[in-house]
Amino acid sequence: MSEQNSDANTEENSENSTEMNSNSGQGEQQTPEQGQAQAGNDGELSLEEALGKLQAAEQEAEQARDDLLRVQAEMQNLRRRSEQDVEKAHKYGQEKFAGELLSVIDNLERALDAATDHDDERVRAIYDGVDLTLKSFKDLFDKFNIQTIDPLGEPFDPLEHQAMSTQENGEVEPNTVTAVMQKGYKLHERVIRPAMVMVSKAPASN
Repeated sequence: MSEQNSDANTEENSENSTEMNSNSGQGEQQTPEQGQAQAGNDGELSLEEALGKLQAAEQEAEQARDDLLRVQAEMQNLRRRSEQDVEKAHKYGQEKFAGELLSVIDNLERALDAATDHDDERVRAIYDGVDLTLKSFKDLFDKFNIQTIDPLGEPFDPLEHQAMSTQENGEVEPNTVTAVMQKGYKLHERVIRPAMVMVSKAPASN
């Protein structure tokens, strides 16, 4: 009888132990639905992080593109300004030198005017020499694009002419150059000395 009770207790303890182990295993094990939900949550967080990094990278790329375009525009403007400076240096580099030669031209022209009506052979020889020198100067001026401003009979232009006086004149239109006291000159369309002129005005009405 004692042996039968012992065997029964052993079987009952074994069944209880098996049931506890079974219950314990069921508590730790996740269902397939729970696993999928957890995996879905993990994937959603990674996607948000990836999208954030992608947006940040796109912003950085756009900023870098803007910086590159700005630098390219600045370089193009700098190159254009440099080209303009070089062009101006080539065109107007001799402006000061040309200005110094104008007084020489003026003196040669005055000498020719003074010797025009002389019949003396020696004066005529001097006249011919001065005239030849003046022509050489004018050829040199033409070579370097220095043009004469001699506006006799033309409308007065304040950009190229300097009015020394006005004179009533009914034979020409008002504001017309009636006399040139000193010729002007310009270098590549830039005036280096305006012409000194007398300008007409309408006669006063009685």
